[in-house]
Amino acid sequence: MDIRGALDAEDLLKIVLLLVIVWIAVEIVGEIVGSLAGLLGPFQPILGLIIVVLIVLWLLDRI
Repeated sequence: MDIRGALDAEDLLKIVLLLVIVWIAVEIVGEIVGSLAGLLGPFQPILGLIIVVLIVLWLLDRI
């Protein structure tokens, strides 16, 4: 039983469209985070440390 080519062209186009939308969203979020990091300047390591502490506390069910 050969199932190669079982996807229609429209389904492939939908998959490509979804991937492009995800790619654009990642680019936008990257720009926002980059500009926010630029505003924070020397406080970037502190922000990273706060995020790590919050994740660890959440994983330990302390939050």
